[in-house]
Amino acid sequence: MTTHPGITPAVPATDVPSFRRAPARPISTGSALSRIAGKAIRVATRRTPGGGPAAPEVRLPEPVVRRSAPRPVGGPPRAGFRDWAGLGVLALALLLISVDATVLDLAVPSITADLAPSTPQLLWIIDVYSFVLAGLLVTMGTLGDRIGRRRLLLIGAAGFALASAIAAWAVNPGMLIAARLLQGVAGATLMPATLGLIRSMFADARQRTLAISVWGAMAASGAAFGPLLGGWMLEHFWWGSVFLVNLPVMALLLVLAPVLVPESRDPNPGRFDLVSAGLSMLALIPIVYAVKELAAHGPSLNLLISAGVGVVAGVAFVRRQRGLSTPLIDLNLFGLPAFRAAVFTNLLSVFALAGVLFFGSQYLQLVLGRSPLEAGLLLIPGTVGSMLGALAAAWLVRYWRPATVLAGALVTVAIGAGLSWLLPTDPSGSVTPFIVGFLLIGLGEGVALTVSADMIVGAAPEARAGNAAAISETAMEMGIALGVAVLGSAVMAAFRHGLDLSHVPSAHADAARESLAGAIETARALPQPAAGDLLNSAHSAFVSGIHLAATSTAAILLLTAVVVYRSATRKPSAA
Repeated sequence: MTTHPGITPAVPATDVPSFRRAPARPISTGSALSRIAGKAIRVATRRTPGGGPAAPEVRLPEPVVRRSAPRPVGGPPRAGFRDWAGLGVLALALLLISVDATVLDLAVPSITADLAPSTPQLLWIIDVYSFVLAGLLVTMGTLGDRIGRRRLLLIGAAGFALASAIAAWAVNPGMLIAARLLQGVAGATLMPATLGLIRSMFADARQRTLAISVWGAMAASGAAFGPLLGGWMLEHFWWGSVFLVNLPVMALLLVLAPVLVPESRDPNPGRFDLVSAGLSMLALIPIVYAVKELAAHGPSLNLLISAGVGVVAGVAFVRRQRGLSTPLIDLNLFGLPAFRAAVFTNLLSVFALAGVLFFGSQYLQLVLGRSPLEAGLLLIPGTVGSMLGALAAAWLVRYWRPATVLAGALVTVAIGAGLSWLLPTDPSGSVTPFIVGFLLIGLGEGVALTVSADMIVGAAPEARAGNAAAISETAMEMGIALGVAVLGSAVMAAFRHGLDLSHVPSAHADAARESLAGAIETARALPQPAAGDLLNSAHSAFVSGIHLAATSTAAILLLTAVVVYRSATRKPSAA
């Protein structure tokens, strides 16, 4: 077993190694932000709708103090100029995915006017990317470990460029849906491959921490830059141009990656189990679909069947992994308390962010009366906060234990969510509570995702870095879907319960009850004072729903902070 500085093995070398001070590895926070923000803006503007071997003992030391002592003989090699240049190439790929998601959201009105898709077709244009992405992350992460992460990155870049070109010149909704599906397949190869490659390129812990923090910050900056770029392009060119911007960037990646990014793979991957790959997709895609549609349309028999299929496939997947010598996912990792805590935190931090963005954009536009552009600008501080949080995490884990940093980040997010109680219902009210609250959420979320991703990837052997990265990304995707579904449903339940329809004709009551946008549209068709009464009631009921969701979110996060701290610092028990 290869030793590293700071490793304190407590069990034989056959077990999974654990590091003394795990560096922070953020997942694609910017991509998450852009997808959530885009969905929120569309909702706001749409009118109608364990066991296993014992794990090593993790010894967490006192805060590290900077020293000028020389590096111990035999320590990991330090990255050179080529590695840092390669980091720029990898960050470029994630930056593009982040920008592309936001750009598409802004292009939806133009696409609708040109291609005239039906409502189901429009929903598939928007959501098929995330459905395919969520279903393929685990499979693609494992595939990269086997065939080579750089090779998978290059295949994904070429596929993403081809799919973007098809989307740009799509002549009908079906063609655009197919192109978006191909983009989802390609995106699933890019996301885990980049994180897995960074781990192999930066063997020195401190350098790796800095590299991954910069990578995550670049992704977050893409979420802020996307609306500005997309708005400018849509103002000067046709909607297809928002896809063509991908081509030169992917061409640059295809040229530079073979020169600057070294190949890495699992030297002994074993047999690739196609049945497991199919079961993972059959488990994730129906569940993600069900929770997303639950938020948009409420519960139904079809959604229950879809979720049931996903659960059954998930159980079958887990049972199969336990019987394989080379499983698609090493379930023994979940026997590590720190690993479980990190996955749970990864999911819940994005869960809170998704919920806030879901109702936050609607609040800014439909309660305070801000334009879509103004609402987008008011969301930028939180996006920038996420970028700063990712960078700060690299510094924080040098002086405090990762579990302490993780718990503190969750408390910060909870405080930001709690500030939603200060949101006014008057359109002339101040937006300061929202900006400050969302900024705190962004800061905490950036730190939490960075540290939790570090703990997830650091728990896996280097040969399976892509697989561990896929687990991190999958937790993020599930957090997005659950945040929108659970918190969005809570807001709408409180909205419908508190809405006063006593002055609304029965013929218009269903439309008013459907959503905040529907209530506002109904109010426009009513005479005064009934219109004003309905409008005031809708604003008040919606903000009450925000209070309910914010209180629930803050309570969950505070409880999670305590559980995560205790779990991450607890010594693993012997099997």
